[in-house]
Amino acid sequence: MSRPPLRIGNASGFYGDRFDAMKEMLTGGELDVLTGDYLAELTMLILGRDRLKNADRGYARTFLRQLEECLGLAVERGTKIVANAGGLNPAGLADAVRELADRLGIAVRVAHVEGDDLLGTGRFPGALTANAYLGGAGITACLDAGADVVVTGRVTDAALVTGPAAWRFGWAGDDYDRLAGAVVAGHVLECGTQATGGNYSRFADRVHQLAHPGFPLAEIHEDGSAVVTKHPGTGGFVELGTVTEQLLYETGGARYAGPDVTARLDTVRLEQEGPDRVRIHGVRGEAPPPTLKVGLNRLGGFRGEVVFVLTGLDIEAKAELVRRQMDEALRTAKSAPAHVRWELSRTDRADADTEETASALLRLVVRDQNQDAVGRALSGAAVELALASYPGFHVTAPPGKGSPYGVFEAAYVERGEVPHVAVLPDGERRPVPVHAPETRLLVPVEDPALPEPLPAGPTRRVPLGLIAGARSGDKGGDANVGVWVETDAAWQWLVHTLTVDRFRELLPETALRSRGSAPDPAGSRPSAGLDGLTVTRHPLPNLRALNFTVEGLLGEGVAAQHRFDPQAKGLAEWLRSRHLDIPEALL
Repeated sequence: MSRPPLRIGNASGFYGDRFDAMKEMLTGGELDVLTGDYLAELTMLILGRDRLKNADRGYARTFLRQLEECLGLAVERGTKIVANAGGLNPAGLADAVRELADRLGIAVRVAHVEGDDLLGTGRFPGALTANAYLGGAGITACLDAGADVVVTGRVTDAALVTGPAAWRFGWAGDDYDRLAGAVVAGHVLECGTQATGGNYSRFADRVHQLAHPGFPLAEIHEDGSAVVTKHPGTGGFVELGTVTEQLLYETGGARYAGPDVTARLDTVRLEQEGPDRVRIHGVRGEAPPPTLKVGLNRLGGFRGEVVFVLTGLDIEAKAELVRRQMDEALRTAKSAPAHVRWELSRTDRADADTEETASALLRLVVRDQNQDAVGRALSGAAVELALASYPGFHVTAPPGKGSPYGVFEAAYVERGEVPHVAVLPDGERRPVPVHAPETRLLVPVEDPALPEPLPAGPTRRVPLGLIAGARSGDKGGDANVGVWVETDAAWQWLVHTLTVDRFRELLPETALRSRGSAPDPAGSRPSAGLDGLTVTRHPLPNLRALNFTVEGLLGEGVAAQHRFDPQAKGLAEWLRSRHLDIPEALL
């Protein structure tokens, strides 16, 4: 006889998410487990700088403040709390939770997971943080030992779900299909309200439901299937589109690899089971890769910025003048910056009825290892032009002294080099096996068979977003854009129309530098053309979706602030706004 499903919710999608979400989730309905995802590439850099100032820090302190209000409520309701808020110091956070519980007079069993921090191994010189992405087995061990609260360092986001699911159902390490189902459910939950209408591209006629979207939960079944839903009476909505869009977010090809299992995203099937209930089933899993990913953050240097406002007529000439003046001043400065980047944003409109809409923005960003080169040199040069440059000269804010920026990169290590340890409520340090029952090298899958093209017919030139949803995000220096449609007919058109070459035409910023391969007439193979970044298309027919990855678009990652939108959050909306000849039958 199968066991009842595990009801597992999420109350945090990032460090800084809605503070009251933990209380809302605990009071809104029944939950077996409540998770919190506080870590991202940028967060690890922030925590690393925190730890430089105070070695006892390095964890998400917001989590403690939330527990001060909610720990008693969770114990009273029998809800386990599992969070990766431990960041770089899970042992320190576990101690702080125990101190908090003692002060509040609450009997609670606290455990933590560690071993991900590889900074002390000497393998990554110059790194500020170096953390392997662990799986859910350490969480499972802590829950098996009776923990009420489990805090971790760097585990995968989905491990916050796979660990509790394996604990509830007793899954083995080679229950790949079940684990893969939990990974997919975990990926849907990990970004909180993005599964319940937040940041949803098809939101326009649902604005009235999105003032305060509720956080998501999943009912995980013993066979690995799940139903994504939310507490009754909360805002937002759960539908095929919200789940599809989140599944595409920050993923790539059909094989979605993790330390526990490689989930096959091309096997995922979704069904609208009822209002605010989407069933995920059919997910297949494969053995995980033989290596573990390690996220590395280092301080890249210092960054300075000034934004010149160009108003009215002669925008291009004004930009040319101030650029010539600044380039000459920086070139002859005592400390000249090593890297200089200009970007003109034509936000101006002709015959505008406000000064702001008559203005364009010219952004100058400089970088150097020397703070004076991006602070004093930049501010001095910009301020001295106040009465000597283009008409209407002003800037959005005075240049500062320059701020440090970080650089993210990924490395990979053999599993045996990472000491995965569960520290149980009684203090026992229990090693967690890092060797999977088997491993499988990660290779791309062959493109699936495509449907016949849509029959020819009349078309209209309109924005792609009239028929397609999309979401985009970042992974290190790469961006991904997932595009999906609702009907089979729209899929027939999309899969044959939105090739890599067409994608690059619609988003010219993906054509910035040479990477060496020729265009692909089939439309999916990695393509860089002659001048562009490498773009790869991944068709996912079950989801009626295409997932594009753009390598290097974000430079050295979000903390390096390489471009206007450093996390590529708006890239999908830009794509949806581009005009194409779309069959009238789809409109």
